[in-house]
Amino acid sequence: MDSQNLVRFLLTFFLGFLGSFIINHTSLKPEGYKSRTAAYFFLSLITFGIYGLVASICNFVFDPSKDRNIGYVKKQ
Repeated sequence: MDSQNLVRFLLTFFLGFLGSFIINHTSLKPEGYKSRTAAYFFLSLITFGIYGLVASICNFVFDPSKDRNIGYVKKQ
């Protein structure tokens, strides 16, 4: 497991959308991707935190070779 995946997981799991915001503005942001900060906030509210939990867990298996990763969008 990549240590950055673990750090991203911890940030988003414990801090939610604030952790996602931190990721977007530090070297933790995966190259070529942008964290979906607004989605963490709004979808977590709508789904009573389920989206945030799932997206946080998906940071463990983040794979930059995939076009889609939950919680991230590939930059165009």
